[in-house]
Amino acid sequence: MHNKRILIIVSCSARKIWDKNPNMGPVKARDAYIGPLFRPAKRYAELSGCDWLILSAKYGFIEPDYVIPGNYNATFKDPRTNPISLDDLRRQVVEKKLYEYDKVIVLGSRHYSSIVRSVFREYNVEVEAPLEGLSIGKMLTKLKKMTENILPGSDYK
Repeated sequence: MHNKRILIIVSCSARKIWDKNPNMGPVKARDAYIGPLFRPAKRYAELSGCDWLILSAKYGFIEPDYVIPGNYNATFKDPRTNPISLDDLRRQVVEKKLYEYDKVIVLGSRHYSSIVRSVFREYNVEVEAPLEGLSIGKMLTKLKKMTENILPGSDYK
């Protein structure tokens, strides 16, 4: 039986640890983002047992232990913030061999899932976006249910 190799991609957030703690030095990516969607998405990714990455508008596809030197403000929605280009993201897909996964699950908004679909388009990788098109409240509810499915009987909050 062929086990599908699944990669989970968690979208970064505008809110970062430095917003609360301006003097905080470099931080691992898994601890840098503190937006309301990031934490439950990170929890799901960690509990899933799958490989996971964060899609940062500044750094691209980064490992959870990637050290971010300090605060930044880059967003895919505003070119003036100088976000990473789609070409650079495509290069990362090749360099990190992300095209070897059978399925990519994007935990983020429609904007993030469309970026991921775009950079994986030329590969035979299924891209799933369970939160796409939902309001933040519905995203959080769906993530809670997805996490409960990993941990049957848990009272995940």
